[in-house]
Amino acid sequence: MIAAYCRVSTAQQKADSQVAEIQKWLKAHGFDENQVEWYIDKESGKSLRRLEFQRLQADIFSGSVRTVVCWKLDRLSRRLRDGVTLLADWCERDIKVVVVTQQIELGGAVGRMLAALLLGLAEIELEYRSQRQMAGIEVAKKRGIYKGRERGTFKAEPRRAVELRSRGLKIAEIATALGTSARTVQRYLRAG
Repeated sequence: MIAAYCRVSTAQQKADSQVAEIQKWLKAHGFDENQVEWYIDKESGKSLRRLEFQRLQADIFSGSVRTVVCWKLDRLSRRLRDGVTLLADWCERDIKVVVVTQQIELGGAVGRMLAALLLGLAEIELEYRSQRQMAGIEVAKKRGIYKGRERGTFKAEPRRAVELRSRGLKIAEIATALGTSARTVQRYLRAG
């Protein structure tokens, strides 16, 4: 089976453009859509603990996935150490990794080296973005216009998460309904 993996950073974002590019690649390479299992996460790539990514890992470990197609390498991980470890593990399992926009197939020693370089660049960009954000916050604070979120406020209503869980909804479904990440939902459920 072919796994198509997409990731966006927040529940409000859509993976439509990633899906379209991967579908275009699959069609150009003669793959049948019925051979593809889609895995789409809506949370940060800072950690590998993402619902759909964990499902993908389970399918890889069970041997049902032989090829992983993703839009860009940083969709798998934004951290160099996690990404290199992940790709090394997949290469040892003879998993073919195709990165559509960067037009590369990863496998073997050269593939792992190239992946390490690309993941390193993704991690640098993540750090630069954080630095730019902090610099912007400092300027806004000096001007007296930085608001931030008031203490004790939430991205969504924690009681609503508890209510939806009691109705049998899964964490990913609750996150989508509330417009938050799965981690935020889990935090609300622990507190509620």
